[in-house]
Amino acid sequence: MKKILFLPLLQMQSGHHQVAEAVMDLLKNHTEDIIFKKIDLLSYTNKSLEKMITNGYLKWIRYAPETYKLAYKSFFYVPPTKGHSFMWYEPLFLKKMEQLLAEEKPDLLVCTHAFPSYLISRLKMKGKCDVPIINVYTDFFINSVWGREGIDVHFLPSQQVKEHLLTKYQIPKQRLFVTGIPIHERITKKDVRQKIHNERPKILIAGGNSGLGGIAKLADELKRSTQIDYLVLCGKNRKLYDEILSWDLAHIKPLPYLSSRTEMNSIYEEVDAIMTKPGGVTISEALKKQLPIFVHSTLPGQEEINLHYLKDNKLAFELDQKLPLEKQLLDVLLDADKMNCWEQAVHSYQKGIELDNPESMLGVISAILDQKTSSLQTGVVGQSKVFQSAGA
Repeated sequence: MKKILFLPLLQMQSGHHQVAEAVMDLLKNHTEDIIFKKIDLLSYTNKSLEKMITNGYLKWIRYAPETYKLAYKSFFYVPPTKGHSFMWYEPLFLKKMEQLLAEEKPDLLVCTHAFPSYLISRLKMKGKCDVPIINVYTDFFINSVWGREGIDVHFLPSQQVKEHLLTKYQIPKQRLFVTGIPIHERITKKDVRQKIHNERPKILIAGGNSGLGGIAKLADELKRSTQIDYLVLCGKNRKLYDEILSWDLAHIKPLPYLSSRTEMNSIYEEVDAIMTKPGGVTISEALKKQLPIFVHSTLPGQEEINLHYLKDNKLAFELDQKLPLEKQLLDVLLDADKMNCWEQAVHSYQKGIELDNPESMLGVISAILDQKTSSLQTGVVGQSKVFQSAGA
């Protein structure tokens, strides 16, 4: 029986966990005789350390976003020639990763966060790991921490990222597959966007789960918006849910935490657009559902870089918080030219996805599991035409 180890980072429910779970569920639903395990290396190393880092991260981006932005760019965006140095703690985590691999004895490693990918790449280059590795990216760009040497397959968010790895790092083409950011298969594809199907436009607002999404700042604007109905995803933020409920307004409905992807898919089907932060998973779900995307706020670091990509490729509309919210939304949704331009941009993005169905992604993973070592050059080359035709 084969074993796949999934490696996100931290315990908080981030896109790294959501993508790992999406791929795990895909494999569970379509394969047999495979064991799956998801492990956060920080918790494995020291649970108290993981809690301290998580709490520190949340406080940092909430209370000092500008310094976090500066730190993110200076650390995660270093030139490839400079490389990374994790100083004194790198040997500790390399040892813990080596220990984890010895205990679990996986047949395949799937990294959904840059740090585990970096560590395993280092172990591979030292000859201390012979397990095949897949990098699965959770943003619309790749930061400089991700491991590149010794990585067997890359599941990429876009053709631009593929071109970047080909030209800047000379990674062999047969190891690069554009999958988009993997989302749960219960979020079903909508090939043709329906025109606004409600008498009044209905917009889903996401980003309130952590309390950091800026939804509370939109309160007055939402209350004054009389021509649009809103569904607000509050997640586990009970305070936000209770506050919106206390407004007692017919056009604003708070939604509690939803664990069912089927239920989430139904909500996507119900609305005409989404207003959210530029997190990779939520944006990818909206693109698959052909929902116009309005960005209402952005966390420092990776979300800012995601937003640049989305705007450059005309995939999302950034809201100006100095201008009336409702007017901005209606000016886009009711403008046929703007909607046509956006639809063409989404079509162009989706056309670049090579593995756009479960069977094609599973084909790549199955080919890796069939290899006895991580020397996949021959195997992946031999299978690449099959995968590409499946994803065409």
